[in-house]
Amino acid sequence: MTRNAPQDDIDESRIQVGKPKGWAAGIPGVATSLVRGVEQMGTGRTIRTLRLLNQREGFDCPGCAWPEPQQADGGHRHVAEFCENGAKAVAEEATKRRVGREFFAKHTIEELRGKTDYWLGQQGRITEPFVLRDGATHYEPISWDGAFDLIAGEMKALEDPNEAIFYTSGRTSNEAAFAYQLMVRSFGTNNLPDCSNMCHESSGAALSETTGIGKGSVSLADIHQADLIVVVGQNPGTNHPRMLSALEQAKKNGAKIVAVNPLPEAGLMRFKNPQKVRGVVGNGTPLADEFAQIRLGGDLALFQALGHLMLEWEQQSPGSVVDQAFIDASTDGFEDYVKQVRDLDWNAVGEATGLPRDQIERIAHLLVDSERTIYCWAMGLTQHKHAVPSIKEIANVALLRGMIGKPGAGLCPVRGHSNVQGDRTMGVWEKMPEEFMSALSDEFGIPIPRDHGLDTVDSIRAMRDGKGKVFFAMGGNFASATPDTELTERALKSCELTVHVSTKLNRSHVVHGRTALILPTLGRTERDVQATGEQFVTVEDSMSVVHSSRGRLKPSSEHLISEVAIVSRLALALFGEGHAVPWAEFERDYDRIRDSISRVVPGCEDFNARVRLPDGFVLPNAPRDAREFTGTKNGKANFTASDLEWPVVPEGRLLLQTMRSHDQYNTTIYGLSDRYRGIEDGRRVVFVNPDDITELGVADGQIVDLVSEWRGGDRRAEKFRVVSYPTARGCAAAYFPEANALVALDAVADTSNTPVSKAIVIRLEPTT
Repeated sequence: MTRNAPQDDIDESRIQVGKPKGWAAGIPGVATSLVRGVEQMGTGRTIRTLRLLNQREGFDCPGCAWPEPQQADGGHRHVAEFCENGAKAVAEEATKRRVGREFFAKHTIEELRGKTDYWLGQQGRITEPFVLRDGATHYEPISWDGAFDLIAGEMKALEDPNEAIFYTSGRTSNEAAFAYQLMVRSFGTNNLPDCSNMCHESSGAALSETTGIGKGSVSLADIHQADLIVVVGQNPGTNHPRMLSALEQAKKNGAKIVAVNPLPEAGLMRFKNPQKVRGVVGNGTPLADEFAQIRLGGDLALFQALGHLMLEWEQQSPGSVVDQAFIDASTDGFEDYVKQVRDLDWNAVGEATGLPRDQIERIAHLLVDSERTIYCWAMGLTQHKHAVPSIKEIANVALLRGMIGKPGAGLCPVRGHSNVQGDRTMGVWEKMPEEFMSALSDEFGIPIPRDHGLDTVDSIRAMRDGKGKVFFAMGGNFASATPDTELTERALKSCELTVHVSTKLNRSHVVHGRTALILPTLGRTERDVQATGEQFVTVEDSMSVVHSSRGRLKPSSEHLISEVAIVSRLALALFGEGHAVPWAEFERDYDRIRDSISRVVPGCEDFNARVRLPDGFVLPNAPRDAREFTGTKNGKANFTASDLEWPVVPEGRLLLQTMRSHDQYNTTIYGLSDRYRGIEDGRRVVFVNPDDITELGVADGQIVDLVSEWRGGDRRAEKFRVVSYPTARGCAAAYFPEANALVALDAVADTSNTPVSKAIVIRLEPTT
């Protein structure tokens, strides 16, 4: 049995539980943004920084990837073009707190290992490179040249380039990501796992087969023009708060919203826009017209039922429901799909979804009545064993009505991290297509390996088995973001060298290999000055818009260098000055990187000129732009036929999903206030339906261990407070990363290999 116990810097006995909120944002959101900003940055720095956030002359939010309004679509950017959690992200990065030599001299690695991610992150910005040598008790300073020589030496000593693993977090800029993957492939491996492997990999796998491109097919303007927006497995109030403004605009224009989620999240119910009078002194805007409180993992069944009803009504009244002209001209597989859903087992649908048939029929009528429908989803859909077929079922329902490639309609996987989509576009993927690899090889005249590399789960397996010996992370917090915490930490500790490019401390710095390095880098908010002058970088948002981002603050330390500089200098140490890639020029002038991107990355032609336009440019998307599906093998959009499946939970057990608190972003814990759910001053809580609490014989407020069951093995997360909460029957929820310990490494989604973090079979064991 593996265990995860509380750490000592959060007093969970002080936790307060109140009533969940029925609305999101409002004055409390503004107040929290300002308070956190002043605490971390001071008053003047807060005002100076927030006014540049998501502005054309400023920097892109280091938080989520929601797009900004576009001039071409008549969009207008507000003076405050940010949300509460975006303001928190900036405060964390632009903080005046520092982690320097004195800090590491004071704290042993053993002491730091006992701290939470929250405590570690609150200590401040790292000021210079640090090394933890074999057997040492403290991190100590190291020069940049010394750090690069150390890394290059370890990499050159490997018997096989595939013994090195190069992870990427979504915050990395396009320029840094392109240079990074180029360095990795020049070294001779495609081991490029990234955070997408753990989130929207399922979306990419499903959409690549159905529409031919692993991205969404809508714009922000489409959201505003939609008649109906279906939001599945997503909590925009916490994870993508600026999406609420888009939903509010859509509602103003007459749209209806269907929310499908096990939890009644405040951001799905009502939005109090703090930039409008009714959001300050009024009741705000009601959002969900229909809230389908689905059981975890029931989405495939729901969308099969919706498709079944629509086909049934079409049969009763031909030409009234299905867009047969679109289906005949642009799709394949329709007949097999019809056969699959025609004889639907409604008893199975009820068991899988927990939804009454009349509600499913109401939703189906909304779909039929809508001429422009958008389907949005996030991690609540992508982190299930059957996530890929579930997303394909959404695509099936969209294709039935021809809801792709026309204004106000389409598929919208909402990405969670700023530039996570851009990193993939730039080549950070373990299995890039041949078109990209050939262009990369031609551009630089170097051999590029073609064998697929390791994704995140397979990277952990490789390190566990002694096959991964050097682990290099460009951003992120790998130890806390990944599943099976104890196993993952053992895997990292088995490495000869672990390297993390970071701005602040996190758990991954204290769960390390034989030797460990922390390389501090410039943040998104900070000026980046190189030999040719001040530089800017670019990012890609969730709707394929590529635009510039320019930091304006003085760097937190004179010793910080950019991600591009880190990659370029490491490459020079590794390959020497005679290498075919002009690494020194890349560092001197980021335009040189963008010139290469324009010749390698499809859709990025004339990159330097187009990215200097006020709103940048939109990458091509054949399904969205031309209603063409050239990316599929048959050149058509594909209906797919999937078996009906859902998680079956043994008696006396619950199905657990991991999720964020409102006071965190991914693994970054901003504070201890999940005010929308009524939780203050703590994190080790498990949300359980009151009827399940009674049935299981536990009590609201009782302390229990969460024990997951997977293939005969148990994993335990200790000392969680039971919170009575109106989640779906049979379902429970707890925050990650605390609950990641319960996710088995081998519990992965079919096809995508994404960890199944939204369907964990658990039992509650009262503590003695």
